[in-house]
Amino acid sequence: MPEVRVAPQTMDAARKPSPTSPKPPLDARLTEQRNPRSTRIDQMSALEIVDLINAEDRLIAAAVSDERLRIARAIDLVVDGLRRGGRLVYVGAGTSGRLGVLDASEMPPTYRTDPEMVQGVIAGGFEALLRAQEGAEDHPEDGAAAMDERGVGANDFVLGIAASGTTPYVHGALQRARERGARTGFLLCTYPSEQLLQTHDVVIAPLVGPEVVTGSTRMKAGTATKMVLNMISTGAMVRTGKVYGNLMVDLQVTCQKLQDRGERILMDTLGIDRAAAARLLEAAGGHVKTALVMQRFGVDAAAARRRLDEAGGAIPA
Repeated sequence: MPEVRVAPQTMDAARKPSPTSPKPPLDARLTEQRNPRSTRIDQMSALEIVDLINAEDRLIAAAVSDERLRIARAIDLVVDGLRRGGRLVYVGAGTSGRLGVLDASEMPPTYRTDPEMVQGVIAGGFEALLRAQEGAEDHPEDGAAAMDERGVGANDFVLGIAASGTTPYVHGALQRARERGARTGFLLCTYPSEQLLQTHDVVIAPLVGPEVVTGSTRMKAGTATKMVLNMISTGAMVRTGKVYGNLMVDLQVTCQKLQDRGERILMDTLGIDRAAAARLLEAAGGHVKTALVMQRFGVDAAAARRRLDEAGGAIPA
């Protein structure tokens, strides 16, 4: 596949801070500014708090939509790397890091990916998933070391995630990733600097506005981050043949829930009854995509796997 070439981004008007603010904020980062609509939240009833947060959350989808072209660009970069044997690596700290690890951990059970294909790296390591290790984010050298430990290279796409855009651990990781030849992206929820835009292959900045509780980026920024990661990983899996129609056919049966889902996929796509679907799925070793190819081409499991390999993992036409 030809290399994906991306023109350098520039900061368009919608992504620049407004110069007309009557009083400049103490911190230019959007994630650290006070939300004028929630200054009395400490005097609100439970229902008023719910209504306020719900109203703020309605802004998130629009902010993510504003970044649709850049999200699509990220998907193309990921797919290009995966097709060359590379990986998608998320890097973050705190909430941002946990969301990256969460998205990565969902790929093997959902799309039967190798656990190494999509990885989540969080400052502070495993302990930071369970208990905040906030000081871990201050060390760029640790982020760089994480890239060295994983042998990040030219076929990989590394996406830094930092709502504020300033986390040293993330910047250290991305700098080292670029030194090692990887392509990089940045996901943040504040105004991206020109330097950031010029440094990385893609910068995604859904501007959800100040949080209901000032600086609590686990809220709107966290939700926007989760939405963007969903789009990137799902888009990459669809584009690499792990979805047929809108069905997750690269599913591997590992529990009763997935057994039921696998049988229903085969019933729907092949027009067979549940008993036949169960037998076919068993013959395919619990792999739905293999079962589909077996039935469609009248071949055994080994031959079906060969056909899938020859088609790059996609179901042959």
